[in-house]
Amino acid sequence: MSRAFPRTAHVVAIGLLLAIARPVAAHTPQILALGDSLTAGFGLPSEASFPTRLEARLKADGLAAHVINAGVSGDTTAGGLARLDWALADKPNLVILELGANDALRGIDPATVRANLDAMITRIQASGAKVLLAGMQSPTNWGEDYEHDFERIYPELAQAHGVTLYPFFLDGVAMDAKLNQTDGLHPNDRGVAVIVDRMAPIVEQLLGGKS
Repeated sequence: MSRAFPRTAHVVAIGLLLAIARPVAAHTPQILALGDSLTAGFGLPSEASFPTRLEARLKADGLAAHVINAGVSGDTTAGGLARLDWALADKPNLVILELGANDALRGIDPATVRANLDAMITRIQASGAKVLLAGMQSPTNWGEDYEHDFERIYPELAQAHGVTLYPFFLDGVAMDAKLNQTDGLHPNDRGVAVIVDRMAPIVEQLLGGKS
């Protein structure tokens, strides 16, 4: 007669088999979209906002990521810096940093804008998250010196911190009436689609590619 298999060993063996057979739960990448009204989706239904549309695009491309809408209409770089620690509590893997447009509209000193963005990038990197820095352009009414000093902020900070730069958040959308709301400043749903189409491949690359 065969020997009985010890009960404890039997339980251990079953546990090992279940552990091997059980798929490892995949971590869903968290993307924090930290910005102003352009991120928040001013004038648009929530389902048409940049974060929601980006998340849908990533999922359609095979990357199940969650995009957190941390856009606040009217926010400046100072406002973003003030709420950054709270926003990072979600422990994102990637932060899309889209701030500075309101600073430029108000003529805030480019040195102040640079210092705020520099501090934000430093804190984000210290948290372990990657940064996708979305550049902004200055209106021309403040003069050439202001425009030059403002627009050099983004490429110089990207180089200094070794982060990825998306040169202009509204690339392909700004000044196109068909892609903007009646105020001429905020993209409509078609404009958001253009931004998402251009930015999604960069986001996917930063997150390690499609699953």
